[in-house]
Amino acid sequence: MTAIDNGQIRREDIESKLRQIKGDAEGAAEGARSMGVAGGAAVAVFLLVVIYLLGRRSGKKRSAYVAVRRI
Repeated sequence: MTAIDNGQIRREDIESKLRQIKGDAEGAAEGARSMGVAGGAAVAVFLLVVIYLLGRRSGKKRSAYVAVRRI
């Protein structure tokens, strides 16, 4: 609660409220930043797995099957 003297709002009251709002906003921004980093890491891992699997598949298509027979 803000301290009100005779119906007037003091400068300190406004400053403390602005500091409180700024702190809340910074906390929310930090939470969103950490979620973004985690999401970006998940997307990067997913893309690496997809690229690996596609590379294996194309490698199998191009490889020659060589049979060695004993005479």
